[in-house]
Amino acid sequence: MHYFVSDIHLGAGTAAEARATERRFVAWLDRAAADAETIVLAGDIFDFWFEYGRVVPKGFVRTLGKLAELTDRGIRILFFTGNHDMWVTDYLARECGVEIRTAPQVLTLGSQRIFVAHGDNMRIEGQWLLQAMNAMFRSRLLRTLFSWLVHPDLALRFGGWWSGRSRKRHGRTPLGPEVTEPLVAFARDHAADHAVDHYLFGHMHYPRDYREGRLHVVLLGCWERGASWARLDAAGELTLHTGTDA
Repeated sequence: MHYFVSDIHLGAGTAAEARATERRFVAWLDRAAADAETIVLAGDIFDFWFEYGRVVPKGFVRTLGKLAELTDRGIRILFFTGNHDMWVTDYLARECGVEIRTAPQVLTLGSQRIFVAHGDNMRIEGQWLLQAMNAMFRSRLLRTLFSWLVHPDLALRFGGWWSGRSRKRHGRTPLGPEVTEPLVAFARDHAADHAVDHYLFGHMHYPRDYREGRLHVVLLGCWERGASWARLDAAGELTLHTGTDA
């Protein structure tokens, strides 16, 4: 079995809320690991993550320990960076054994080809401000300068504020399937020229299983709104699930 999850946003909310979310996520990892060959973390696992050369954010010990345990057992874990945790370097790979992916990728799992991306920088043509922010936040030079010039306490305080501001902005209006349409449109266009069996995204915080002829798009929801995840079984079926029972 191959499992997919995104948008846990570990560290978000009050201390009690953040701890409860982490416990649910670790419990889900335990259940998935019972028959998992691969676990794909499709971005925004952390609400904010920034690595310095010798400093990483405080906390998340249950999650980090569980990831290390599972990779030690031979389970492959891929971490696709999202817009809240794009600033990873080598810590998660070195200490937890996960494979870092900083760009969309077509994964071959069993007999199926699955296009996986967080989804934050797709279909943003014409949105010059968003394009500029993406370029700035993903610049290796600016990240290096930031780590040299800004004390970790200030960086993490700023990151927490920025992430909270983003979540509040997205939480002001109820979400519906229309928020996922840009990613569905991307998949539709991409599938016209590529042999892909399934598309999987996070980011939009709205779980959806979309089918249109041979096109199949699975969008994962946010765990602050209710857990969702996907599973690819031995028959090549990719299914969307809600709740934490893997």
